[in-house]
Amino acid sequence: MPLESLTLPAAPEFDCLVFIGRFQPPHLGHLAVIREALKQARQVIVLVGSAWQARSLRNPWRFEERQAMLRTGFDEAENERLEIAPLLDALYNDDVWVRDVQRKVRDIASPTHARLPRIGLIGASRGQSSYYLSLFPQWESVSVPLVDGISASQIRERLFRSPDASNDYLSTGASHDLPPGVVDRVAQFCQGEVYHQLLEEQQLLDQYRKAWAQAPYPPIFVTVNAVVVQSGHVLLVRRTAAPGKGLFALPGGFINPHERLLDACLRELRERLRLKVPEPVLKGSLRGQRLFDEPHRSWRGRTLAEAFYFALRPEQQLPRLKPVKGGDHARWVALADLEPDSLFEDHFFIIQNFLGLPADLGSP
Repeated sequence: MPLESLTLPAAPEFDCLVFIGRFQPPHLGHLAVIREALKQARQVIVLVGSAWQARSLRNPWRFEERQAMLRTGFDEAENERLEIAPLLDALYNDDVWVRDVQRKVRDIASPTHARLPRIGLIGASRGQSSYYLSLFPQWESVSVPLVDGISASQIRERLFRSPDASNDYLSTGASHDLPPGVVDRVAQFCQGEVYHQLLEEQQLLDQYRKAWAQAPYPPIFVTVNAVVVQSGHVLLVRRTAAPGKGLFALPGGFINPHERLLDACLRELRERLRLKVPEPVLKGSLRGQRLFDEPHRSWRGRTLAEAFYFALRPEQQLPRLKPVKGGDHARWVALADLEPDSLFEDHFFIIQNFLGLPADLGSP
């Protein structure tokens, strides 16, 4: 064969391409983006969002499970060029989230020695990609055509509708959406206890939606939460029923029609926890309040939470609690013991907002 007819492989255009997603679960659209990234870059970093989140209908799989699912779609050589790392959400602080992404990429990206590495951010062609670009102006943007007809949210709806619906989908339609290795792991997951706990939550959610089905507009709910801190501890309740059974949560609840938000918060502390702190002392220790409105923060639907931060004066003894019989179990939890995957909905991020807890947990 003449030498001039040989086609040498083109050098990768990028040193590193970064792909950010939740991958709940990883589907063929995700793999298409990663495959394109492997064509264009020496190294591909996949940052898996919503790591360390408590399991829920929106986040059924932990980071390790999603990492294993992703790797089933690639051969050994491809996996050697693929770095998959967890990324904690920072729902109410884009700057913290951007900092964590930058740190992850800085620590993982292979050095080029001779020059500054060329790094890009890759994603499907949709509004989210342009949003990412605005947050990372130092990186180039690479768009990949969106794979039509595949949606992670629709996949989850099929899986959690019922065991029969899940079995039908996995045996007939899943191959159009999911890689074979992911189908196998999802099928195993659907045989376990966690799946059946989430099914119970789906049934409750269906009942919830049915009650509001005739409303002329989608309902918007308003709740209150109390962040009560004293001597390095925060006041939490452990939920005794679905949703979020067994998880810690901030005290709070829905407001009554004729009460103000602070009054509703104080009522929850007084009636449901019987916190042994006089109301004037609580009001005097109020240090801040904020509305938390991330659209997906609650399983109920669009739910706004007004949170109040009470910083009680340090004392040798923490205030006594006497929860109402049959209610959630209240306790004081050391701030050092807080873990995002043990807290309900976005309550870790609410606490983080007031107390400035570190957002980057490292590797799980």
